[in-house]
Amino acid sequence: MELEQAVEYFSILGGMTSEIELDYFDDVFSMVESNFVQNFTTFQNLVSPSYLLESPYKEILVAVARGDGKLYSALRKAKVSETLGEQVLEELIALGVLQVETSRENPLRSHPKHKLKKEQRSYRVQDKLRFVQPFMRFWFGFVMVYAKELAVGKGDAFLANFKTHYERLRSLVYEQLCDALLVQYFSDTSPIINSGSYWNVHSEFDILAINTQRKIILGECKYKDRKVCKNELSKLKAKAVQSGISVDVYALFSKSGFSNELLQTQTDELLLFDLNDLKILTA
Repeated sequence: MELEQAVEYFSILGGMTSEIELDYFDDVFSMVESNFVQNFTTFQNLVSPSYLLESPYKEILVAVARGDGKLYSALRKAKVSETLGEQVLEELIALGVLQVETSRENPLRSHPKHKLKKEQRSYRVQDKLRFVQPFMRFWFGFVMVYAKELAVGKGDAFLANFKTHYERLRSLVYEQLCDALLVQYFSDTSPIINSGSYWNVHSEFDILAINTQRKIILGECKYKDRKVCKNELSKLKAKAVQSGISVDVYALFSKSGFSNELLQTQTDELLLFDLNDLKILTA
């Protein structure tokens, strides 16, 4: 299997039991139709424990899978109270269905009397919730919403939605792989001591890492069918300034490579990684 196809298959099937026989195709959409439309019941039985398909677990998991993952935002979308929601989330984390990505944002108020701008007063620092297995994220983000139709063999709406929004599924998996790649890249020189996505009141970033030299590495991941141009670097730098992040090294990750202009500006302060660089993770 080619690396690109492996990434795409993993974003859907990652963590799924090996006891199930899969139909493989060169086209990921044909694979999804064959397995999740034509054999819906077989794959629904893989969701364990089965009560995750019932309320309030179902609503919370769908909200996490289809949103930005922010904890209290997900509970609002699920229309579940914070008290009940926190209890359910504690159980889902204990089951290994979800995990918490802790916010690294500093509180907006430096002291109780600190006055905030009007548009920031309702802002709340939140952790993010992540699915442990890509398969469960795919199920609750794409399949669960159309479960009734799929149960009777109707898959048109499900497939149309999947084709429209599939990019957000594989993009998150690509970001996580790029984060692992960055950790591996620095492992022999100045190991990464803290990494992951980063978000604050101003913006969100695919990767923010800190190494043992206390250097901040800010990364952007693009899983697109076109080369990344210098404009993407300029936008990333502008976001960093807006968020007050003092960056030492920028890292760009691209599925389809980089423009000549960007390649010619590569320095110790700019790292460029393409899809082939992920092979180091399989060594």
